[in-house]
Amino acid sequence: PPGCQYFQGRLNTTESSNGTVVVQKEYYFNNWMTLLSQLPLLLFTLLNSFLYPRISESIRIAGSLVFILLLFILTAVLVKVPMEMDLFFDVTMATIWFINSFGAVLQGSLFGLVGQLPQKYSAIFMSGQGLAGTFAAIAMLLAIGSDADSESAALGYFITPCVGTLVTLFSYLLLPRLEFAQYHLNKSTKYEEGTTDELLKESSTAESGKQNGHANGSAGSSPVKTEEDPDADKTKRAILTLEQDNKNQAKASIIEVFKKIWKMAFCVTFVFTVTLSVFPAVTVDVRTSFPGNWERYFISVCCFLTFNISDWLGRTVTTLIRWPRKESNLFPALVVSRVLFIPLLMLCNVQNRSYLPVYFPHDAAFTFIMCVFSLSSGYFVCLSMSYAPQLVEPKDAETAGALMTFFLALGLSIGAALSFPLRALV
Repeated sequence: PPGCQYFQGRLNTTESSNGTVVVQKEYYFNNWMTLLSQLPLLLFTLLNSFLYPRISESIRIAGSLVFILLLFILTAVLVKVPMEMDLFFDVTMATIWFINSFGAVLQGSLFGLVGQLPQKYSAIFMSGQGLAGTFAAIAMLLAIGSDADSESAALGYFITPCVGTLVTLFSYLLLPRLEFAQYHLNKSTKYEEGTTDELLKESSTAESGKQNGHANGSAGSSPVKTEEDPDADKTKRAILTLEQDNKNQAKASIIEVFKKIWKMAFCVTFVFTVTLSVFPAVTVDVRTSFPGNWERYFISVCCFLTFNISDWLGRTVTTLIRWPRKESNLFPALVVSRVLFIPLLMLCNVQNRSYLPVYFPHDAAFTFIMCVFSLSSGYFVCLSMSYAPQLVEPKDAETAGALMTFFLALGLSIGAALSFPLRALV
């Protein structure tokens, strides 16, 4: 995130007695931040699949938001607390781990929640995730442009997610009161329970009437052959049909669902593997070819803001354009072709390089590569996540969504791990 500049300034440098800035220790903050952001995302996304039947949705979502809010408050408070650098690094890494752990539970639960809404809301949900990163980049840019001291700018930056998380928590608590949410989130349960109760009630009434008919008939001097109530037969057939439908609605196993969506699972994994392998671990060290006041804004604008806006646009475009189609082999081929962005970004003006030359020193070249890189990332991720539920039966859509969330986290973790050797190769 853009806030990594604050952490790097606090961790990697100190001011000596004569006023010169001396680098004390290299913490490789960007690499560790990326790795410790994605590992808990992978582990707790997997754990979330076991939490579904044991912990209610409201506790998982509201509880995660509360803990994330508390951790962001802690991060904001630490801005004003002087600490020894090693201790500050350890506390920061622990905070990143726990924020992303609760974030994984929150994200998996929200995917399950959104899966119960009409399909277009899945694309809107993915687009909203991209928009959140844009707000973070703008907040950091405003902090830099305010000419405030580094502590005040960082404090303002970290208070922003506190406010955003609090608004999200209140919005979720208000969700059950909306008629739209009540209809879509409860309609299946109400329909099945209401239909079954009504049919059983009708059946009971019909049986009671039939028994009374037999009793009245046997009161006469001769036996009377009674015909069964046609309404009772209709009710019995409806109950049998409903029971058969319930059997047919049994969810498929995870293996069966995976066999249908494995291409989309591969695509979302590969997209994030490529993206996280160089962003931000490599891209954050690119330097401008125009020294001066522009240097203060270069990374915030050309790296983070460019990435988040383009990623959001890529996700949003899928609501209008969906190409290639989910059955086409061209789709995974285009996803794999994104691996070309790794050497392209490594050959930009990355500083502290050891092996590779600089082929793209100009700011415009770096910005253009970042635009296409992030636009394709958002587009293919959103397309993969939208296509997967369409490849299975409606009853298995939630399982497909949970699987895709796991493979999304897997791609993030693999990419984070690859960022270490790729940064060392530059």
